[in-house]
Amino acid sequence: MTAKIFNIQSFSTNDGPGIRTVVFFQSCNLRCLWCHNPESWEDNPPIAFLKEKCIACGACINICAAHSNIIGEIDRSLCKSCGRCSDVCCSGALSHQCREFTPQELWKILAVDKAYFQNGAGGITFSGGEAMLQVDFLAEMVKICREEGVHTAVDTAGHVPYEWLKKVNPDLFLYDIKAVEKYKFLTGVDGILILENLRRLIEDGYKVQVRVPCVPGANWDELAVIGERLHLLGIMDIEALPYHKLGEGKARWYGVDATQFEQPSDEEMLEANKLLKGKIL
Repeated sequence: MTAKIFNIQSFSTNDGPGIRTVVFFQSCNLRCLWCHNPESWEDNPPIAFLKEKCIACGACINICAAHSNIIGEIDRSLCKSCGRCSDVCCSGALSHQCREFTPQELWKILAVDKAYFQNGAGGITFSGGEAMLQVDFLAEMVKICREEGVHTAVDTAGHVPYEWLKKVNPDLFLYDIKAVEKYKFLTGVDGILILENLRRLIEDGYKVQVRVPCVPGANWDELAVIGERLHLLGIMDIEALPYHKLGEGKARWYGVDATQFEQPSDEEMLEANKLLKGKIL
């Protein structure tokens, strides 16, 4: 059993309680307009190209027809994301981040930070992409962590069969709700399964932290409606996540079209929290 992982980030304080290591799984079944990790969308991740690092040595041109003599151009229709060009790139302009791990190989890397998890009341968060799409591997990792006494969280958009969520059964679901009425337009899916799965998780007693990305020009006009829907489910503790522009730069590296939005100010995030909490205030 293996899984594709495109990043492992240590010492995170924004992805669950305490100090955490975050494991980013490849592949996603949503296409959010504001995605922070557009490189995670496909099962086979694209090659990143950082033009400012290119020294025009021509090594990539010699090894693959997808590369052009016009520096900074990759014909992505020809690119197979095999990573051969990044292997010969001496300047770091080309990179292929994704790696395959067995559960034991991944745990060997994660276990290095075990002391930090225990001292900082933290743990491991599995994110993405959509970690739930590699459900058997994810369930095995949660099992290993539980046996090792490490707290687990799964960051998910919830667009998967409910039985998958039950199978993984982490200590905490970080459950993203992105819209209500405009789900299809903003994410590519209608949101019905997402909201139904959330209802069932709450009714079945799973520990869930609901998080709402707050994106001016995208879902901002739905924040009050989102809050109302969550309140009907008995969810009062809602974490508001401010949009940031990191994904726009990454989209350029990976040749992905990205819609540009503005980051909310501190004052706007105070307003977002009020909109989400609604009549609770």
